[in-house]
Amino acid sequence: MNFCVLIPARMASTRLPGKVLLDVGGLPMIEQVRRRALESGAARVVVATDHEEVMACVQDFGGEAVATDPSHHCGSERLAEAARLLALPDEAIIVNLQGDEPLMDPALLAATAALLETHPHCPMATAAVPIRTWSELANPHVVKVVMDRQDRALYFSRAPIPWDREHFPLDDDAPLPGAYWRHLGLYAYRSAFLQTYAAWAPTPLERGESLEQLRVLEHGVGIAVHRGSAAPAAGVDTAADLERLRAHFSSSPKEM
Repeated sequence: MNFCVLIPARMASTRLPGKVLLDVGGLPMIEQVRRRALESGAARVVVATDHEEVMACVQDFGGEAVATDPSHHCGSERLAEAARLLALPDEAIIVNLQGDEPLMDPALLAATAALLETHPHCPMATAAVPIRTWSELANPHVVKVVMDRQDRALYFSRAPIPWDREHFPLDDDAPLPGAYWRHLGLYAYRSAFLQTYAAWAPTPLERGESLEQLRVLEHGVGIAVHRGSAAPAAGVDTAADLERLRAHFSSSPKEM
């Protein structure tokens, strides 16, 4: 199927400023991310950034970048501006790949984009993978999602959902008493809906959980969810994450 990948890339990261330009496996992180996007089969890959250094870096590697406003509340708003600047048609399928996810599985990008064809009433799609342990389920940095029988999102939360009142909380070595799903920060949208999203103000649940996708559910719009089998390696938020990622690339030269 035909889709494009847009990569939001801010310089002013709260916990690790300038992280998208830091060296990972001999390349800037944003270039590693861009290469994963190209491996997905996307027809076009564009970095949407708020900083001229990021734009110059992408262009130095022969990539495409577009300058966006630094004041956006979230990545989806940044991509809405990028889609307008690139004059993408309303029916275009856009995949949002975060600029700090250099180990994202390219197949997940394609699978998430494909959901918009199999779920024609959902203008947005995302992905989730199984949660295996109580510590992961209880971790507020792990976003959870519950779905209906048609694999549409019912809710996203940093809290453990659904809450099993007969069993929770658990010791970490106890098996989970059901199926629980971790949300991955990967999205696909139809271009026209991305503009609709950006026109909405942030909503109470979105602000409370700090989860941009809740803006969509609060407006009664469906989000299709691809059920993956295993999570890709985590993205980079801290200096410790960066060292973990560098160690991965040092032991896997083929990733370069």
